[in-house]
Amino acid sequence: MTKHSRPWGYHAPNQSPEIDWELQPDTIAVRGGLARTGFGETGEALFMNSGFTYDSAEQAAASFRDDEEHFLYSRFANPTVAMFEQRLAQLEGAEAAMATSTGMSAMFASVASMVKQGDRVVASLNMFSSCYVVLCEILPQWGVETVLVDGNTEAEWAEALSEPTKLVFIESPSNPLLGIIDIRMVSDLAHKVGATVIVDNVMASTVLQKPLELGADVVMYSATKHIDGQGRVLGGAVCGSKEYIRGTLMPFIRHTGPSMSSFNAWVLLKSLETMSMRVERMSSNALAVARALEAHPAVDRVYYPGLESHPDHALAMRQMKSGGSTVSFKLKADQAGVFKFMDALQVIDISNNIGDSKSLITHPTTTTHRRLTPEVREQMGITESTVRLSVGLEAEADLVRDLTQALARI
Repeated sequence: MTKHSRPWGYHAPNQSPEIDWELQPDTIAVRGGLARTGFGETGEALFMNSGFTYDSAEQAAASFRDDEEHFLYSRFANPTVAMFEQRLAQLEGAEAAMATSTGMSAMFASVASMVKQGDRVVASLNMFSSCYVVLCEILPQWGVETVLVDGNTEAEWAEALSEPTKLVFIESPSNPLLGIIDIRMVSDLAHKVGATVIVDNVMASTVLQKPLELGADVVMYSATKHIDGQGRVLGGAVCGSKEYIRGTLMPFIRHTGPSMSSFNAWVLLKSLETMSMRVERMSSNALAVARALEAHPAVDRVYYPGLESHPDHALAMRQMKSGGSTVSFKLKADQAGVFKFMDALQVIDISNNIGDSKSLITHPTTTTHRRLTPEVREQMGITESTVRLSVGLEAEADLVRDLTQALARI
């Protein structure tokens, strides 16, 4: 075969007619961003190459000048990764998206690409521990001030946003106690002082909550969670305007290197096809589990936005389609009693992930939030009796029975 001959069996890709109506999310989840090669494959192609060739030296030069659209290097962009980014952006209702290697690289890049010495960041107090480390330990080393808001009233946020602020970081629902932030209210206040609002939407997923529709500017994900949802790969993603993604985030990611592998992108691309079914079933299970736990005498308190007893239930139901797949609760027991309960579980696994098809339980004080000081954990309301349960796809009756028999062992 000569250098420029056409590969065997290859034809010019079919050009599908333009769809002249707005597709529903479940259709986008299957067909959004789909790009077929000239081999006519039905499933999305996996491009596991690191680089790309050019017809000429001039084409290479033009591609690097952005005068010609051409893939350059898989750290910059890759066809499989691009399909995942386009599909997720369409599901989120964003102009663009960019994939990263992990959820924390997405979080860090979304923030670090924007700030410089002297800038001010405002964030909700309750958040994942690694996010806290980035905002409250790493950024101050760069001369960036971080102000935390422990509350959800307009007065509290208005006070924090009473002076110029570069960005606002919100986690809603929060990890692990599922606190709810009024995204619309905070976004309106933030925009008055010129701040960009970034929402960590991991606990809800794009199936249940659309932060951009609520006024936020940027949405970030750990794709490891609900997007994959089957414990296979790591990944992250950031969604927003083309100006932000292409002008601010892309240069930072390209030159610092937290790019997503094409294999992980392919797994996640296929996972998007079933995400809504999984999340809806997991959320239905979670509500049943939350109600059973709330009625159990060994349980001191249940944290679940879908319960009427949640302090921000009404707000959660305005912002979300349901309460989500995670239930946190406090037992009437010390750490030894909590461990005894967890060790007695027969169906539910002890693991620190969330959004998985398998139900997973963890003890935040000694695992996910161990990195925080006891004082910060106390501020967040995380105690030795706190347990976080990610509810999976198992039969609702089996999950309730497993929890009930384990609670009897305390």
